[in-house]
Amino acid sequence: MRLTTVTLLAAVGVAGCFSSTASAGVKINVVTRTYDVTGTSGQALVASMDRSGPRHGFMARAIAQTNYTKTWDFDFTKAKGACRIKQASGTLNLNFVYPRIASPISPALEKHWKRFIDGVTAHEETHGRIAREMMAATDKSLTGLTVPDDPQCSRTRREAKRRIDAIYDEYEDKQNAFDAREHREGGHVEYLLNTLEAP
Repeated sequence: MRLTTVTLLAAVGVAGCFSSTASAGVKINVVTRTYDVTGTSGQALVASMDRSGPRHGFMARAIAQTNYTKTWDFDFTKAKGACRIKQASGTLNLNFVYPRIASPISPALEKHWKRFIDGVTAHEETHGRIAREMMAATDKSLTGLTVPDDPQCSRTRREAKRRIDAIYDEYEDKQNAFDAREHREGGHVEYLLNTLEAP
């Protein structure tokens, strides 16, 4: 079953800024929150998610959602007029939103719900994994970046931003391609909904 007013599962990436205060490595902060759904049937639970899920765009709601922000800090070194990024330190803030049943349900429906929410969680965790891979690829691209004849490190900063933006776009394409596969007709999202609504 497909819902007309719900975007079932969505990933939203938000580009971040960068500064020149350094800390070591890539830091990942994960926050998971839930919203309550109620119902005594699979159809009722789907309708509750449609009403209460996180917003996706102006009108639609999602069943579950992943969004993230990223920032980068740099430790620069200068030698003979060149600027080098000695350490690139990234922070990824990952936020997951999931539905949580807040009313009594039958053992049979609980079994269907567990299969459904396990699949939803796996989907969102894949978005999280792609975001983590993005940070690792960016870290690899930035660390050791050296620009000659750049005593103020301004060209180095511009090149770092260009690389951050390019890698971000590459991995957003991967996020979108994953969603397209999952949301296609007869795809995994449809399977999960059918599983929940099965008698």
